[in-house]
Amino acid sequence: MTTTDRLPEYLQGHFAPVPDEITVHDLPVTGALPPELDGRYLRNGPNPLPGEDPGHWFAGHGMLHGIRLRAGRAEWYRNRWVRTRLLDGRPHLTPGGAPDLAAVPANTHVVPHAGRILALVEAGLPYEVTPELDTVGAVDFGGRLHTAMTAHPKTDPVTGDLHCFGYGFVPPYLTYHRISAAGELVASAEVAVAGPTMMHDFAITDRHAVFLDLPMTFRMADALVGAMPYRWDDGYGARLGVMPLDRPGEVRWFGIDPCFVFHVGNAHTDTAGRIVVDGARYAPADVAVMWPSLGDGPAGPAASAAATGTATLHRWTLDPATGSVIETALSGTGLEFPTVDDAVVGRPNRYTYAVADTGPPGSRYSAVLRHDRHRDELVAHELGSDVVAGEAVFVPAAGADRAEDDGWLLSVTTTRDGRASELLVLDAREPAAAPVARVTLPRGVPSGFHGSWLPDGEQG
Repeated sequence: MTTTDRLPEYLQGHFAPVPDEITVHDLPVTGALPPELDGRYLRNGPNPLPGEDPGHWFAGHGMLHGIRLRAGRAEWYRNRWVRTRLLDGRPHLTPGGAPDLAAVPANTHVVPHAGRILALVEAGLPYEVTPELDTVGAVDFGGRLHTAMTAHPKTDPVTGDLHCFGYGFVPPYLTYHRISAAGELVASAEVAVAGPTMMHDFAITDRHAVFLDLPMTFRMADALVGAMPYRWDDGYGARLGVMPLDRPGEVRWFGIDPCFVFHVGNAHTDTAGRIVVDGARYAPADVAVMWPSLGDGPAGPAASAAATGTATLHRWTLDPATGSVIETALSGTGLEFPTVDDAVVGRPNRYTYAVADTGPPGSRYSAVLRHDRHRDELVAHELGSDVVAGEAVFVPAAGADRAEDDGWLLSVTTTRDGRASELLVLDAREPAAAPVARVTLPRGVPSGFHGSWLPDGEQG
C-alpha cells in the first residue's frame, strides 16, 4: 500500500490541500472575459497545514483563493490562509470546556458586508480580511456578538440588513441576529429548540426567517476524542421554524419528514401567505451513506457528498393558516450548493443554480446545473468525468431592468487528480453552451465550499 493509499479521501485528489501561499499575475484566458466582470471572485475552503490530518473534511484551516478580473483580463490569483487563533495553535475548547469563538478554522464562506470582507465558519466568530486576502482579525461587532455566527448569513436585497444566527452545544442552542446595512449588530434573540443540532443554513423571506431543526444532533463523547461531534438521531424529529422578522424569537414550528439539509436555495412568501422553501434534501438513507464518507470512511460514490452527490432539490410549502406542510421533489438529479441571484434572496425566483457530481468511481458525471422553476426544467453544463465543479456563483449584468438570468456563472473547477484548475465563466442564460471564458489558474485549487463575487466599487 502506498502513502497515498493510506491518506483519507479528503486529503487526496481534488481535495488535496496545497502546501503554501502564492501570488501569480496575468493569468491565461481562453475565450473573452466580459468587461463587466470587474472585481474579485473569492472562495473559501478547508486546507490543513502541511503534514496535518484534521480528522474530517470540514475541519481543515480556512484558505481563501482569489481571482482579480478587470478590463477583460485576469490580473492575479492569490491564496492565503485565514490567520485565526486556531491556525496559531490555540485550541477551540478552553481548559474549562468553553469554546473560544476566535479559535476556529474560518473555512466555509466569504461574504462582503458594510465595507468588510468576512471569512465565516459556523463554530465561531467571523474573521475580517482585506481585498488582498490578508487577515485583519476576529469580528464581534463591538462586543455585541456572544455566540457563533452561521457561515450562511442572508442579505436582504431591499433593506441591506444581514440576517444570521448562531448555534452551539450548550444553551442557548440557537440565537437569531440581525446586522444593519451599516454593519451594526442591532438585534439578537434566543430561539427555543429541544437540543443542540447541526444547523448549517437557514432562509429568509421578505418578512420571515426560517430555521431548520433537523435530526443531526451533538455528541459530547465524539467531541472529546476529536471526532466530528454530530450524528443522525432517529428520535429527534425534523421541523422548520418560521419567525416573523419584526418579532425576533417568536417561532412557529412545522413538522416535516425526517431529512437533513446542508444548503437552502431560497425562500419566499407567496400570494396566499404561505412560506415556500427550496433546498438540497438528503433522505435518511442518503445521510447513512453520505455522512461517514465525509470523514475517514471508505471511498465510494458519496465520498464528496457535501459538495455534490445524493441530495436532491426539494420544496416545502408551509401554510400558517392551516398548519399544513406540502413537500415536493423538484428534481431527481443529485446536486448540491444551490444558489440564486442575490437580488432575489427572500423573494420569488425562477432560477436556481447548483452543481452535480454523481455516478460510480471511474465514470462520474460532473456538471453545473440550472433549474428553471417555471418550466420545471434542469439544464446542465457537463464537465465530464475528469473535472469537478465548485459552487456556481451568479454575477448580474448591469442594468436595473435586466432579466433574472442576465449575467454569468462563476465556478472554480478542478481536475479529479487535483493537478489543475480553472475559473469557468458561463452565460447564465445559456449555461449548457460553450463557456464564455476560462481562466487557467496557476495551481490545482482543492475542492472547497462557498464563495462570493465582490464587484469594484463595493470592496475596492
